[in-house]
Amino acid sequence: MSHEKLLERARDELFSHVHRCGVLKAAEDDQVHWMDETIDYIGERYPDLSDSDLRDLHNIGIRFCKPAIGHGEATSRMVEEAVT
Repeated sequence: MSHEKLLERARDELFSHVHRCGVLKAAEDDQVHWMDETIDYIGERYPDLSDSDLRDLHNIGIRFCKPAIGHGEATSRMVEEAVT
């Protein structure tokens, strides 16, 4: 498998873990800790990825947890208050 395909597969798996584990609703510190551990796991599953690849996946994962359009209960409450 090409390096690009391997990296795409690892990225997709990371995003899947993010959705399944509910980390989007966690505090920022907890998200970073969770991401550190998950990237370690991804590194074990995909040993052909370089440290640079894993750092990039970590950064992508952290950004994925902080979307431009907020999510969660607090954001929903703010939107409801703005509408009323």
